[in-house]
Amino acid sequence: MNPRIIELKQAIEPVRANLLVHPAYTQLNDLNGLQNFAQIHVYAVWDFMSLLKSLQIALTSVTIPWVPVGSPATRYLINEIVLGEESDVDEAGERISHFELYLKAMHQMEADTAGIEALLDQIKSGTPIRPAIEEASIPDQVKRFLCFTFEVALNAPAHVQAAVFTFGREDLIPSMFHKLLEQLYAEMPNKVSTFKYYIERHIEVDGDHHSHLAIEMVSELCGQDEQKWKEAEQAAQQALELRYGLWDAITTN
Repeated sequence: MNPRIIELKQAIEPVRANLLVHPAYTQLNDLNGLQNFAQIHVYAVWDFMSLLKSLQIALTSVTIPWVPVGSPATRYLINEIVLGEESDVDEAGERISHFELYLKAMHQMEADTAGIEALLDQIKSGTPIRPAIEEASIPDQVKRFLCFTFEVALNAPAHVQAAVFTFGREDLIPSMFHKLLEQLYAEMPNKVSTFKYYIERHIEVDGDHHSHLAIEMVSELCGQDEQKWKEAEQAAQQALELRYGLWDAITTN
């Protein structure tokens, strides 16, 4: 592994470790706790796609007429990730994005999707993203989290976007979560089977293969530029701190 990647991961490890012991996880001991978790976590699942698309725009050609853009290696990395995130499969083998799969899981467990669906409706109707977030009936911690994401997605350079995508959004689900989910599934498979599938798919695809691709992408984009590595580290740190605030919203939801 690139020594600079190792240094970056070491720098952000304290805040990442703190996230893994957040009190929000202790509340996931029944269906109500899982519903509360999903009703906040869904915003991170959704805005992740905008981070991904910002990288696709920055690293590939998405305009007409098409011309080659950037490094073929980074083009391949981001396009493979987009394919998996936007067009994966559900339990029945039908094509679905990971966000749509998450909403499907929420509907099955009867979690409240009104907040995220109202926000999407506002955006679809033409409301700019910042006013849509500010006017949404969601906790302030969620608003701060989303505003940071879209500031990065819309205005940050590609190496910062890649760092937030890769290290600010990496697998943050401790083993305790998996044990509790297995217990809930054993008790009520008809309520949590889709969510269990989503988590397993997330680990299989996002947490393994895609994470390796994303790390390669950060290495490619930062190269030998000391300033870029510093900016990448700062952005990843801030993303994780805001993720902690997002988890705070779960404990007060």
